[in-house]
Amino acid sequence: GIPAAEGVNVGSGQRKEIYTYQAPWTVFSMAWSRRQDPSSQFRLAIGSYVEQYSNAVAIIKKNSSSDDQGSLYKAAEFDHPYPCTKLMWSPDVRIGAPDLLATTGDYLRVWSVHDDDASRGTCTVKKQALLNNNKTSEYCAPLTSFDWNDADPNMIGTSSIDTTCTIWDLTTQTARTQLIAHDREVFDLAFARGKDVFASVGADGSVRMFDLRSLAHCTIIYESPDLEPLLRLEWNKQDPNYLATFSAESRRTTILDIRVPSVPVAELSGHLGTVNATAWAPHSPCHICTAGDDSQALIWDLAAMPKRSVDDPILAYSADGEINNLQWSASQPDWVSIAFRDKMQILRV
Repeated sequence: GIPAAEGVNVGSGQRKEIYTYQAPWTVFSMAWSRRQDPSSQFRLAIGSYVEQYSNAVAIIKKNSSSDDQGSLYKAAEFDHPYPCTKLMWSPDVRIGAPDLLATTGDYLRVWSVHDDDASRGTCTVKKQALLNNNKTSEYCAPLTSFDWNDADPNMIGTSSIDTTCTIWDLTTQTARTQLIAHDREVFDLAFARGKDVFASVGADGSVRMFDLRSLAHCTIIYESPDLEPLLRLEWNKQDPNYLATFSAESRRTTILDIRVPSVPVAELSGHLGTVNATAWAPHSPCHICTAGDDSQALIWDLAAMPKRSVDDPILAYSADGEINNLQWSASQPDWVSIAFRDKMQILRV
């Protein structure tokens, strides 16, 4: 099984701390800032889901002087074409590194964020780059997701409905490589720890692993029963032998061990509705959070694996609506954010 983390308090019964932000639109994409400085700690980006061209991204901050429920506020908002399929802040948190936010939709875009004067708590966002590998056609194949490489913050990998994955170099704003990754649409891509290995999932129901040092072949590490499309993929950054994925319309989350391909090491089956999101704890190799259409966010302890079927989470939170998305803060691992309807909530776990 996964070794238990020392000194990790998940669900240790502190008083419930919950803050809610209500947006003027359905909230879908969401990301925590990775920076440790006090002004960035409680800072998230959220993206709208409106079925039209004109969408938006807002940057939300927590009012540090206030503990009341209304203390999340909008520090900036900017227009985005189509809904963002994913948002991420740069993993480069060195002092002086540019504060960057990336989004995918029709294209991969990179935005720079600058704090205005501290008294106002607002920030200014400017588009830094639009990355497009298709120079010959007006048509673009929508991007379903992306991941920003922790070990090399100059590298982003995107997945597309055109069956390809593309690895981008942010400095040159060009594609390092583009490969046909699946037989059908690719729905997600995630880098392992380190800069060379990534995995992807898609409509063909497979999890495929690639190594940038030898792209001539890939390893199929899992295929879903009946080749149901696999929607999302989360790599355990504390123990990179483990991946989490789930299929369309499924109430189960599948945990894979890349050393034992083709058979799940565990299946988490506590949800009463479709699973929509998963997030590994950033500070513990054995905790994972899942969320779904049953309005539940569940935290699981996988230290007891391999138990093939796990249906008893250690912590459950009920939201006031179907949960579309979930993120666990890497810079503040006591906090998880969820998105449901027009709300984004941050919860202390």
